[in-house]
Amino acid sequence: MVDVKGKWALITGASRGVGYELAHLMADYGCNLILHSRTLEHTEKVEAELKAKNIEVIRVAAELSKDGEVRDMLSTIDKTGKVVDLVFNNAAVQIAYRKEYFLTPIEDYDMSFKINTIAPATICYHFLPKMIEKGFGRIVNTTSGIRNEPEQAGYSASKAALDKITIDLGSRLEGTDVMINLTDPGWCRTDLGGPNAPNDVKDSIPGVAVGAFVDDKKSGRYLNASLFVGLSLEDAVEKVHGL
Repeated sequence: MVDVKGKWALITGASRGVGYELAHLMADYGCNLILHSRTLEHTEKVEAELKAKNIEVIRVAAELSKDGEVRDMLSTIDKTGKVVDLVFNNAAVQIAYRKEYFLTPIEDYDMSFKINTIAPATICYHFLPKMIEKGFGRIVNTTSGIRNEPEQAGYSASKAALDKITIDLGSRLEGTDVMINLTDPGWCRTDLGGPNAPNDVKDSIPGVAVGAFVDDKKSGRYLNASLFVGLSLEDAVEKVHGL
């Protein structure tokens, strides 16, 4: 199991929901954090909470639908001099649920792909070469298990594209200590999932985090968080190694 104490992790969408819970879990293991949100104000509260756990915290902001802001954020991170060891591409948007799905506007696809596919891909392309040069790194991309729901076409298609990117990149990293994998938190009660979702967001932990802690040099896997509900992180890592 990877020891993340003293390492640096970037978490997108860290101000609430899965990202917020993930940030607390990583801090509990001594990992320093770079917290992304759309505005710096959104991560003020979680920064204070995490610093109380004796880790270092940096806040960055970017609207992920705007490529220029994403690249400016990455430049800001580089200028800190911190070496990013782990990346959680957690942030996402679900534009709408279209009952009349044959009327799905192109804007659903446009915004979904910018935020859910292009932004995380840009982040992967930025950090992977640095991780490869260093000989260590972990990237966990958040996907979705939605199937056969044209009502959510923009969202599900953008996640399917992210799956393909992750699997293809993983094929070039297989057997190395730079690993990229997918996680699916499931349908959780978050701002994205809504109040009627069946799962508490905390149940997605440690399944969302486990891909950062495994050390079996395998990439391109789909790690469904539901497989790890109720397990300790250590047990979750052991379970992944047995899959």
